[in-house]
Amino acid sequence: MQSLLQINSANIQFKAQQAFQNLEFKWQEAQHWAIIGISGWELTAFIESIRGNSVVSSGEISRPFAVAYSTEKSQSKEIHSFRDLIAYVSQKYEFHNKSHQQNFYFQQRFNSTESEEAATVLEYLKEVDAKIAGLWTLESVSKLLRLEHLLDKGIIKLSNGETRRLALALGLLRQPKIYLMDQPMTGLDVKSREEFGEVLKEIIAAGVHVLISTSADEIPEGITHIAKIDKSGILETWTKSEYHGLGVQLKSTASWGWQELGTLLPTSFPQRESIIKLENVTIKYGEKTILNQLNWEVKPGERWLLKGPNGSGKSTLLSLLIGENPQAYSQDFWLFDRKRGTGESIWDIKRPTGFVAPELSRYFPTNQTCRKVILSGFFDTMGLFKKASKEQEALGLRWMKLFNLESLANLPISRLSLENQRWTLLARALIKKPELLILDEASQGMDEFQRRLFKDTIQQICERSTMTLVYVSHYAADVPDAVGKVMELR
Repeated sequence: MQSLLQINSANIQFKAQQAFQNLEFKWQEAQHWAIIGISGWELTAFIESIRGNSVVSSGEISRPFAVAYSTEKSQSKEIHSFRDLIAYVSQKYEFHNKSHQQNFYFQQRFNSTESEEAATVLEYLKEVDAKIAGLWTLESVSKLLRLEHLLDKGIIKLSNGETRRLALALGLLRQPKIYLMDQPMTGLDVKSREEFGEVLKEIIAAGVHVLISTSADEIPEGITHIAKIDKSGILETWTKSEYHGLGVQLKSTASWGWQELGTLLPTSFPQRESIIKLENVTIKYGEKTILNQLNWEVKPGERWLLKGPNGSGKSTLLSLLIGENPQAYSQDFWLFDRKRGTGESIWDIKRPTGFVAPELSRYFPTNQTCRKVILSGFFDTMGLFKKASKEQEALGLRWMKLFNLESLANLPISRLSLENQRWTLLARALIKKPELLILDEASQGMDEFQRRLFKDTIQQICERSTMTLVYVSHYAADVPDAVGKVMELR
C-alpha cells in the first residue's frame, strides 16, 4: 500500500506553543482518518501540521502524495506547492463581500437592502481557482451538498448548516487529492450530521483521501481509521470496526470557581409579566416566509431550548429577540413587557439581554482584544470605543480570572483559540448582569472537555440566579438540566 504522508519523530510548535513531541503518523492509500482527543487546539494543530502551517523543530513530515505533481511542475518550471493538492475546511469561515473586504457587520444579514452587498453562493463557487483539473464541477458539488436552491442567496443570509455545506463545496472545487476538515459536523442538526456520512462516502468514492478531526462519539460513515492524540503524540489507533467494538469514550472533568461565579451574577430583576411574547409573528424576505404566525411566551426565570433543523428560522427568531431585525416593528411582539415600535430605543432592548453566538467574534474590529471585547458588553457595542470606569475594569478582570483569560487579556480576539473566544463572548454577555441570556450554539467549536465545562457553567448560572435563558443547540448532550421547556421550529 502506497504512503500518502509520514510524520517521523517530529517535535512540532504551533502558534508559538509546543504542540507535539516525538509525533509519529503514517497515512496510506485507501485510509480515511478521524482524529480525536481531549484538546480541540491539539486537533487543529495536527491538521495544520499536515498543511505545513507549523514549525517542525526536529524530525520530519514527508508528503509522498505530492511527489509526482511536484516533479511535473518543476520540469515545466511552474510555481507550485503540495498545498495545491489539499483542500481544507476550517472552523473559522472568513467570507468577503463583493468588494473583497471582510467588513460585514452583524446586523447586515437582517437588512434586506444592505445584505445584498454579500456575494451569492453561485458567485462564491465561481471564484474557486483550482490548480489542477478534476472531476468536480459546480453542478456536481451543488447537487451533492444540496446547494442548488441556495445559489442565488447571499452568503451572509445562510444558516450555520448551509454555510458549512458551502465551505465543503468550495473545498471540492479545488479538486483535492487530500481533504482535511476540522470538526466538520459542528453546528449541524441531527439530520445533517447523518447526511454528512453519505456525502463523505461520495467524496471518498471519487478518489479523495479524507482526514477529519471530530469528537469521540461522532465517527461518520466512510472513515476507516481512528487516531487519538495529545501533546505526547499518537496515543492509540484503531480500525473503525475495532473502535466501535471498544466503545471508546474520552472523560475529563473541570470546574471554575462556582462561588465566585455566584457573586458575579445578578441577585434580582424588575417584576415583569413576561420576558418575550410573540403573537402571530410572520417574517418574510421577498416571497420566502421564514416564520409563519409564530406564537411564543417566555416568563421570567424560565429556561427554554430553542431547536429545529438548519434553515428552520432560529437565527431569524433570535434576531428579533436581540433587536437586530427591522421587521420587528411591524409585528405583535413584546420584549420585557414593552411592545416593539412604541418609542423604545435599540439600547432599551440590548441593555437587559446577553447574547452569545460563535460568529460574533468575526464582527469585532481587528484591534479588539480579549479585555476590550469583554468590557464592550457594558456598552452593547461590537468593541470598546470609550473609556471604561475603574469599577468596570475591575469587574472585567474578575471575569477574566474566573474563565482563566487573564494571560490573554491583550491578545486580539481573532488570535484566541476557539474555546477562549467562546469564554470571552460569554463573559461579555454576563458582565452587564442581563435579565435574558441567549446562547446560540455558544459552545460550538469547543472540544468535548470544554463543552462539558460550558454546560456545567450554564447549569451553575441557572442554579445561582433567576436569569431567563434561551438555549440553542443541536446536541441534546450539551443542554443543561436546568432547561425545562422546548420551542421547536419546523
